[in-house]
Amino acid sequence: MSWFIEVLKKYAVFSGRARRKEYWMYTLFYLIFDIVLSAVGFAIDFPAITAVFAVALLLPSLAVTVRRLHDTGRTGWWILIGIVPLVGLIVMLVFLCSDGQPGQNKYGPNPKDVPAFA
Repeated sequence: MSWFIEVLKKYAVFSGRARRKEYWMYTLFYLIFDIVLSAVGFAIDFPAITAVFAVALLLPSLAVTVRRLHDTGRTGWWILIGIVPLVGLIVMLVFLCSDGQPGQNKYGPNPKDVPAFA
């Protein structure tokens, strides 16, 4: 849960790098909250609650994805490859699952070398 909160603290920070753990833990908790909100929305007959949640977390989701791409040495513009049906999603999945570049790259220091919550 602390990884999710950490991403929310960097609400619209598109610079720097995000390690795999930060990205995937954020994604996990996002999906858990989305499923719970879907169930609650269905129970109270207000399904738009998930849309409100998605819009509220759009910027942090984009920001952590761009920072994850930075960690692999790619520009944040690669996020647009996800628009391409099927192939784009597979390419993005490979990028997001790959290990970050060791040491410092042009986007900043390796987040594995920096204490996580210092």
